[in-house]
Amino acid sequence: MSLEIKVPPVGESITEVVLSQWLKKDGDVVEMDEVIAELESDKATFELTAEQAGTLITIAAEGDTLAIGAVVCKIEDGGAAPAKAEAPKAEEKEVVAEDKTSAPVAEKSSGESYATGTPSPAAGKILAEKGIDAGAIKGTGVDGRITKDDAVKAESGNAKAESPKAAATPVTAAAPAGPRSERREKMSPLRKTVAKRLVSVKNETAMLTTFNEVNMKPIMDLRAKYKDSFKEKFGVGLGFMSFFTKAVTEALKDFPAVNARIDGEEIVYNNFADVSIAVSAPKGLVVPVIRNAESMSLAEIEKSVMALALKARDGKLTIEEMTGGTFTITNGGVFGSMMSTPIINAPQSAILGMHNIIERPIAEKGEVVIRPMMYVALSYDHRIIDGRESVGFLVRVKQLLEDPARLLLGV
Repeated sequence: MSLEIKVPPVGESITEVVLSQWLKKDGDVVEMDEVIAELESDKATFELTAEQAGTLITIAAEGDTLAIGAVVCKIEDGGAAPAKAEAPKAEEKEVVAEDKTSAPVAEKSSGESYATGTPSPAAGKILAEKGIDAGAIKGTGVDGRITKDDAVKAESGNAKAESPKAAATPVTAAAPAGPRSERREKMSPLRKTVAKRLVSVKNETAMLTTFNEVNMKPIMDLRAKYKDSFKEKFGVGLGFMSFFTKAVTEALKDFPAVNARIDGEEIVYNNFADVSIAVSAPKGLVVPVIRNAESMSLAEIEKSVMALALKARDGKLTIEEMTGGTFTITNGGVFGSMMSTPIINAPQSAILGMHNIIERPIAEKGEVVIRPMMYVALSYDHRIIDGRESVGFLVRVKQLLEDPARLLLGV
């Protein structure tokens, strides 16, 4: 008796998935609840498990797009899957191919004859190198065959007859040899969704970006002083993301429009901050959400970021963990980006971009000093956020980061 394994429902808005990888092969014996394949939707990756023990009979292939409820495979009770006998046919084809290719070789070895005006191999080489037409030469060999001596004399005569214009013609250099291959790869559902969303945001929002710079020395000094005791107490490192997340949640209280979104003809203001953190995963960019970040401590934020990053790396994020954010932070600095204009994560209205930290000379109390500086960028939807609010929000974030005590005191 066989059992059909179908694509399970994975979310209300998801109607199809892609079979990204078989973890078990056709004919393998599988156990109950053993993971046999990975399914990928436009939002997350899911595992397909065996619903009974037995022998796996695959139906769908890797890369196939399957509707919810479609049959992926079957599991037969016990035994092994029937072997596919394709080898003999392949051997027959090889034998036939060998027979076909051997005949011309035998014909060539039976002897050679040359028609009148045919050059010898040596003569043909000389004529080809010099670009001389064999038909314009009278051969002196047997049956009118063109000899090497004929080719040399024709070459000499041809050289004398060349016009100055022909001799001056430059020879085009041959292109250097090298691999010129290309590779085509089907876009994953996640990549297709990201592409559609980014184009939609550019076309449907009035997106602008404002910039500022942050002196990171106060935060770096604070981290250096307390990082060991912080990790010892909370079991997690003290990174920059917790400071930025905390600063953002404080600034959102002063500029609520940055935390709002447009819904039809209404503006929806949120009295909470669900901060989305852009994370680079093996299959593309994902944006998990830290819920109620405004009520979290630095340690709680760091633990949440670490947990979500590990899930993203292992492809274990759920749809719920990637939906519903109100504001996004993305850190291009980890890849070396000095400055960029991040694209809004719709339906949100703003996104903060962090960049790499570079020591630069700045003026401080009338003196030029070297400080670790970071450019920050806020991309926002001008339909809902005015210039005053966008600039004010970014200045507020800068103030909080350059004086970390404000984060603790809320001033």
